[in-house]
Amino acid sequence: MDILRQFGIILALAFVGEILHALLPLPIPASIYGILLLFVMLRFKVLHVVQIRETVTFLIETMPIMFVPAAAGLLNAWGIIKPKLIPYLIIIVVGMVVVMVASGLTTQFIINHQKKKSM
Repeated sequence: MDILRQFGIILALAFVGEILHALLPLPIPASIYGILLLFVMLRFKVLHVVQIRETVTFLIETMPIMFVPAAAGLLNAWGIIKPKLIPYLIIIVVGMVVVMVASGLTTQFIINHQKKKSM
């Protein structure tokens, strides 16, 4: 029963994200609103990690399975993808490098900021 309550909390936040998406004229997906709400609630201790830990762990563990239908869809679209494979691969590699560099720089900035703060 505890897992149902935890899942209900996550679904409620996702629903509020959908409402915000419908009300606010910003080009932000509803899922991002939901994640931001979850982050804010965790950050300001309105919601504690213990209250959703089991369900979140389950969702993270099953996440790879959720990509199987998307991969099957790509196989079905191979005829459309094949002529444009090189541009797609270039976009994927460049995007991956940009994300890795941005993540690394952000992490370094946060670590350095925390070191300066603790001194």
